[in-house]
Amino acid sequence: MFSKNKDLFNILFDAIPEGIIIVDEKQQIVAANLSTEKMFGYNKGKLANKSLNILIPFRYQTTHKNQFVYFTSGMKSKRNTRGLYLFGIKENKEEFPIEIALNPFTVYEKDYVMALIIDMTIRRETEKKIDSIKVVLEDKVKTGTVELQKTIKKLKKANLNYEKEIKRRIEVENKIKDALKKERELNELKSKFLSLVSHEFRTPLSGILTSAILLEKYQLSEQQEKRNKHLKTITNKVNYLNNILSDFVSLERLDSSKESYKFTVFNLSKVINEVVYNSNMLLKRGQHINILQNTSDYVLCQDENILELALNNIIYNSIRYSPENTEINLEISKNTTNLIFKITDKGIGIPENDQKFIFNRYFRAENVLNIQGTGIGLNIVKAHLENLGGTIGFKSIENKGSEFFVELPINIES
Repeated sequence: MFSKNKDLFNILFDAIPEGIIIVDEKQQIVAANLSTEKMFGYNKGKLANKSLNILIPFRYQTTHKNQFVYFTSGMKSKRNTRGLYLFGIKENKEEFPIEIALNPFTVYEKDYVMALIIDMTIRRETEKKIDSIKVVLEDKVKTGTVELQKTIKKLKKANLNYEKEIKRRIEVENKIKDALKKERELNELKSKFLSLVSHEFRTPLSGILTSAILLEKYQLSEQQEKRNKHLKTITNKVNYLNNILSDFVSLERLDSSKESYKFTVFNLSKVINEVVYNSNMLLKRGQHINILQNTSDYVLCQDENILELALNNIIYNSIRYSPENTEINLEISKNTTNLIFKITDKGIGIPENDQKFIFNRYFRAENVLNIQGTGIGLNIVKAHLENLGGTIGFKSIENKGSEFFVELPINIES
């Protein structure tokens, strides 16, 4: 079985499009995948057991050595780095720009560092082209503005209904400015989205790969606890990636007006049991979810999937942003027409200055920037609930916790 796993892990290792190098504490290359060998122009297996310095230009080797010593000295504190921009050198001595992310790990009391490497050559060339196009466009705008001003002066001198013409040209100019502004905002949004997807997928995949590699090392029966730990890491990160994909699909459907709702009559306990089951797999040590009412007393006609999505999102956030050994309470009540859900936690809360932006797409509060997340979950939940005639709100105090309120019609047909 372990032999099969080893073959599978080697296939996965070589299938990853980014370059991956594993080095020991002496900066000797322990392993390099096919993407790395192709990136640096080496034949298969030629990098193994070589010094890392063969991939680094000579003028950077001293600086890199000092940085490596600093990084490895902090490995016990699990220091990770990402977004380091350096230069690599190919076998043919050609230099090229790269971006690396470093992750430390220890196997059998030996320290290693895994480097995730991306060739930045194409991106750098693209950025230069964009800058060049930007300069040309700015020159054209300046030239157009000068010509417009000359035309306006001529119209004034000729007294050819210049006031009406000026007004028309100003309106056209404003429309052009508005169009350019919207195009810039769209480009910024696309850039932010691509960066978000790249980061949010790369980090969990790196964790999955590391855990998969380490699983191969724990082959003894008494090491089952360590195997379980890494299997749980893989499961959690796969669930996290699946949730991100679901959010992106839901977001695309909302934006393109393709979202359609399916209304059925169901018992609330069915949804609550599913939400709690899914949430229990994500709980931290000592965390517990309390359901304060008998949910089987409530029957409603609604979109079951949307209600589950909303509760999952809010409870997942409570788990993610709350410390160990804390409780998360779900309280349910109703009035004449609506069901009311209150989810309470004792987590890090939302800073007061950020609260007015919390439902904005891609927004993340300043106290969670170092925690994984996309910033689109609550935006999606709010849009769905409002489409179904519901509402969502919250109260929060930083470092004390949050209360989220969801109100949804019991019968969508009423």
